[in-house]
Amino acid sequence: MKPLRIGCVKYLNARPLIRGWLGDVEFDHPSALCKRLANGELNVALVSSFEFLRNPIYRIVDNVSISSDGPVYSVVVAHRVEISKIEEIELDPASETSVNLLRCLFAERRLTPDLTRTLLGSTRCQPVVAGSPPEDGFAVANLPATPCGRLLIGDQAVRFRQKHANEFQFWDLGEQWKKLTGLPFVYALWLIRPEVADAQQIANRLRALRDENLARLDQLIGEAVAGDGDPGRQIELDREFLSRYYRKYLRFSFGEREKQGLQAFANLCVRHGLLPRRARQFSVV
Repeated sequence: MKPLRIGCVKYLNARPLIRGWLGDVEFDHPSALCKRLANGELNVALVSSFEFLRNPIYRIVDNVSISSDGPVYSVVVAHRVEISKIEEIELDPASETSVNLLRCLFAERRLTPDLTRTLLGSTRCQPVVAGSPPEDGFAVANLPATPCGRLLIGDQAVRFRQKHANEFQFWDLGEQWKKLTGLPFVYALWLIRPEVADAQQIANRLRALRDENLARLDQLIGEAVAGDGDPGRQIELDREFLSRYYRKYLRFSFGEREKQGLQAFANLCVRHGLLPRRARQFSVV
């Protein structure tokens, strides 16, 4: 029997869903994980919810997600001018769900900024300062107001906000979704490929792991602060921030309201031409 190939994003928001898994885990960026799962290189993966909407062949691990019911903190557009005056937004190439959520939110507001994979060479936006790390994006040294924004997700968003909290405004996509729909937003799901035979057993293990980690959340936070299991971490963390992040901003369930939120997202993606019109049923295990 071949070993299970399981993939997961290496973000702080996934830690309560994967920490302590008994077996190998392949960590990668969201967009790369989506491709590898779709190609059959992975059997199970914690991936962007948009991957299921785009290709609803998978079984969803029921009652587990990365979601928010209001502000999420780590999925934001960093900007200086009013959001309605932004002319160009640099997208995170690792993102799937957040990019399409941004497109839906802007379309509902009838805002039409250019969405680009890079601001380098733009005629309207300042380029990155030579030698600055990638997360600094906007030529922070000079700080002029520019009609540009940058979509940041996951740990990159946390790191950028810690470093530049007083220099930018942050348009929180979870907060904007809640204002628009009144529903939670689902960013990521555990998806299992259809040919995997023991899907129910895998789903039960993943639910139990989530429950165990949330029951010992203070210990999990302590491990994260100490850098346990993440020697290459680039974020300075403290207990107060992580407690607030996990308990206030993030949700880890996939119940009825989360399913309604995911369906509402699918409907908006269809309305705005991001997905074809087709039946999508949530096959959960």
